This record gives sequence, C-alpha cells and structure tokens, in this order.
Amino acid sequence: MSPAAAVQLDSRLRAYEQQTHHQLIVWIGNTTGIVPIEDWAVRTFESWKVGRKGMDDGLALFIMAKDRRLRIEVGYGLEGVVPDIIASRIINDTMVPRIRAGDPDGAVTAGVEAVAETIGSPLPGAAVKIPRTSRRSRQATIGELIVYGIIGLIVLIIFATHPSLALYLLANMLIGGGRRDRDGWGGGSGGSSWGGGGWSGGGGRSGGGGASGSW
Repeated sequence: MSPAAAVQLDSRLRAYEQQTHHQLIVWIGNTTGIVPIEDWAVRTFESWKVGRKGMDDGLALFIMAKDRRLRIEVGYGLEGVVPDIIASRIINDTMVPRIRAGDPDGAVTAGVEAVAETIGSPLPGAAVKIPRTSRRSRQATIGELIVYGIIGLIVLIIFATHPSLALYLLANMLIGGGRRDRDGWGGGSGGSSWGGGGWSGGGGRSGGGGASGSW
C-alpha cells in the first residue's frame, strides 16, 4: 500500500477498535518461505494474541506480495460471524480483482471494509449504503373503494342499531390496549453497555478459521 493509504487505514482501524472492541489488523509482507500461509497465519495470530483475552474476537488480514497470496485469519469469537465462505468471497470477489487491476490500496481498503460490514459495524469513514426504497404503494382501485365503503356503511348501521354492542367492542379495545402496554408490547427503552476500555490483548486462538487466496 502507499504510505498515505496505510496511515489512513491504520487510523480507521484504531477508531474501529475503540468503537467496537474488535481488533482488525492488516499485515503486508513478502513471503512465508516454505511454510504454507495457512500454517504461518495460525502461528502468527496466536503469537501476536490478536483479539481480547477469553473472547478471541480479532481478525487479521495477511498479504504476501512476493508469494502473491493472502489470508484472512478469524479468531474463534468471530468464526460464527465471519464464516469461511464469507471470508473467501471477500478475498476472491472484493480484493483479488482490484489487485489484478493494479489497485492495491483499494483492494486492502475494500477488503477491510467488507470484513467490518460483515461483523455488523461499518468501518469509520465507509460510505453509508442507503437501502433502496420499496416499490411505490399500489393505489386502491375504484372497485376496492366501493367495497370498503359498503363495509364501512354496514358497520355504521350495526353500531347505530345496536349501541350496546358498540360500547362493548370499544371497552374491549381500550382494556386490551392497556394490557399490551403493561406487558411491554406498547414500546419501552433499553440499552447496552461496554466495559474494559477496548482491546486489552491476550487473544490469539483461531483454529484455522478463515480463507486464503492468490492473484
């Protein structure tokens, strides 16, 4: 990566760690020698103790330029969130095409952003994806309006001729609504809290979860 892109990505990863307590790291080297990148990644991940102690919720992206290989190593705590198939897609569909197109900065940045989005918390500074609005609501036809009008007229006639029935239904609605509010169906408030002040080290267990690729 270019120095400017590396500094910017490092700053974003630090902010991400402070916000989510997940540690994502990127390490770019030349070669793992005769050791397969999968074995090298597991040992390095454990040696560097990526993620929090007891949670192992870290993730590392290793790139070996000379070997033209890369590896996403996932800690035990994130294996259910970032399964092997998703890690493989990030490598082969997001990163490798950009590397082959001569955009290593974009490849690394897009890969890390995809990982963060998969975990559930976008990387700071990532473009916000605006969900597409659903199709425009279909307007009622004239026939449907006539049917609704007839039903409404029938209801009014029943209420006018049977006022006791109207009062009974209204009382049930009010009582039922109050009961739902007391049971928690009418809304409420809640929240979560985080402790520990961020990543404290001591993780490092991965078990080989993740994916590898080449370009």
